[in-house]
Amino acid sequence: MNFLPEEIEQYAERFTTAEPEVLADLNRYTHGNVLQPRMLSGHLQGRVISMLSKMIRPEVVVEVGTYTGYSALCWAEGLAEGGVVHTIEVDDELEPKIQRFINQSDYSEKVHLHIADAKDKLKELKGPFDVVFLDADKSNYSNYLNLVIDKVRVGGYIVADNVLWSGKVVEPINSMDTDTKALYDFAELVHQNPHLENVLLPIRDGLLIARKIA
Repeated sequence: MNFLPEEIEQYAERFTTAEPEVLADLNRYTHGNVLQPRMLSGHLQGRVISMLSKMIRPEVVVEVGTYTGYSALCWAEGLAEGGVVHTIEVDDELEPKIQRFINQSDYSEKVHLHIADAKDKLKELKGPFDVVFLDADKSNYSNYLNLVIDKVRVGGYIVADNVLWSGKVVEPINSMDTDTKALYDFAELVHQNPHLENVLLPIRDGLLIARKIA
């Protein structure tokens, strides 16, 4: 899922601000105690998310797919005064692990964890949203987009992770598996939407950033 040569990746991390201590602890804990640690945003992508948040200064961030909470804490770093991150996770077994690190961070009052089905919770949450971050089940990315697009303010952002899917998105369409095709269709849906402008960055497993323009 890394598209740069390993030595270039290491060089990029060398000249990227270190992750805060609580995130370094969360990184180590996830790799030692949780299945599929590759799902963690990690140092480089986490600093990208943090930088985006500090540039946007969002009041409301909605994250679909918490995993162990790394990216939620990165988004929290740039919140405007009084801002909040709503992060949605369907796996209730992860709740104590997520909450442990939220509570250890400086953002325990700003990150609200919802253990719920994302489609249901997205219908409940009131807009406007400044940022929506998609990092959950790939088959539902297009559904999530359709649920949030009207709640994202003009000038707000939709950011989606894993849009390169280990490079499988460039395979012939008729040979794609279900998740790969879903990600391809999602990218197409974003790209063809006249209300969005978008850029796909080959960072880690692909990060698609779309800005609502109308």
